[in-house]
Amino acid sequence: MRPFELTAPETVEAAVAEPGTFLAGGTTLVDLMKLDVLAPDVVQDINRLPLRGIDTSAGLRVGALERMADVAEHPGVPPVISRALLLSASQQLRNMASIGGNLMQRTRCSYFRDTAMPCNRREPGSGCPAIEGANRMHAILGTSEHCAATHPSDLAVALVALDAEVLLTGPDGDRAVALTDFYRQPGRTPEVEHDLREGELIGEVVVPELGFAANSTYVKVRDRQSYEFALTSAAVALDVADGRVVDARVAAGGVATVPWRLRAVEDALRGGPATTEAFEAAAERAADGAKPLAHNGFKAPLLERTIVRALLELTEGSSR
Repeated sequence: MRPFELTAPETVEAAVAEPGTFLAGGTTLVDLMKLDVLAPDVVQDINRLPLRGIDTSAGLRVGALERMADVAEHPGVPPVISRALLLSASQQLRNMASIGGNLMQRTRCSYFRDTAMPCNRREPGSGCPAIEGANRMHAILGTSEHCAATHPSDLAVALVALDAEVLLTGPDGDRAVALTDFYRQPGRTPEVEHDLREGELIGEVVVPELGFAANSTYVKVRDRQSYEFALTSAAVALDVADGRVVDARVAAGGVATVPWRLRAVEDALRGGPATTEAFEAAAERAADGAKPLAHNGFKAPLLERTIVRALLELTEGSSR
């Protein structure tokens, strides 16, 4: 780890007025600094800032400095969010990691984290070894010839499914951005991962009120049962009445360069019967536009099965 200056601003205004890299729980930033992937000159410890609170009176509002464990255990948080958080990392990390930090975490692509390897996200123009190399864990959706790294956050997938937005604050004031617009697909500039402007930080996450969010779940498929990132995941909220799907929200993780909203699957579900056959037919739309690499083609059918599993979990066997 290289030398750096540590500051601890006590107001949001002071934090965004000075250049520096923000530190909350540190569960991602410190790792990357140790690996020399990141080498900020100034690190701002923002844990004194008043960016806390969990409000479930109308939808959900969560301060960016709330810890993952506390949000997961809050009784008013929709099941899809709680489950996504509980399936993330370990209990020790969930006790430390912040909500804002989770949404800002960097990819776990091994090429990105290995400074001996080229990586367009780390060093623009250096290349993407994943395109022709080992790519089993990489994305099949939202990729480009310059990057195929998957987005790592489980929480972000659940929030994208529920139409969440982030409230950002910076030197030029406050603004709200839908989470689906916040993350950037790599295209020709994979180093630009999000819509956060210079000096801005996430202050709050807002999830609009959705009556059927209580009937929601998060299914995560991975190589081992704990402390592992997703091969595929599905965040699903489902409104069912009289055996038919009234409305649905579906998003996927582990398969795309950003949290991937599956609107085609939602459209296929709406108005149809809540049956296994209908779920399977809708899930066939999940990998529309996929571009598998040499070693990750299995993710397309696995994603379909992951979505069906989540839908069946929410209908408690009534679709059989």
